[in-house]
Amino acid sequence: MDKIVLFDFTTTTSNSPWQVINDGVMGGRSKSDFSLSKSGHGIFKGQVSLENNGGFCSIRLQMKKIDITGSTKVFLRIKGDNKRYQFRLKPNTNDYYNYIAYFDSGSQWETIQIALKDFYPNFRGRKLDMSNFDHQQLTEIGFLIGNKKAERFTLEIDAIWLE
Repeated sequence: MDKIVLFDFTTTTSNSPWQVINDGVMGGRSKSDFSLSKSGHGIFKGQVSLENNGGFCSIRLQMKKIDITGSTKVFLRIKGDNKRYQFRLKPNTNDYYNYIAYFDSGSQWETIQIALKDFYPNFRGRKLDMSNFDHQQLTEIGFLIGNKKAERFTLEIDAIWLE
């Protein structure tokens, strides 16, 4: 199976296709931003707040439809802060739900691998009664932090790919 690069950050990469979405869409007070470091890594950082029924920060990248036929795993080259995050997939832009999988970040650069079949459908924090990810295409990827506690976070991203 060939490697399908979904995003590879470099010093000349633009972070502009990534969109920040925090709990403010529901009245929450969490704040985050997404930037590019001088060393060419995406930096997703901020403060999760539980005020006003808040509790999450996220970023997403909408893409043209990508054929992922034959891919079985997603790989995340990341450096975190020892916190838990979600990686999110969307096979169709118009779906109201995402497929999610959790991963724990360490404080050193590492490559996390997650089987596509382990991503389950989720809408607003609730698991849906549907089958796990079994699609042959992707239109959106993203990261979310929402651990039911107020906390600062920083997640550095180097590359995201499928095999």
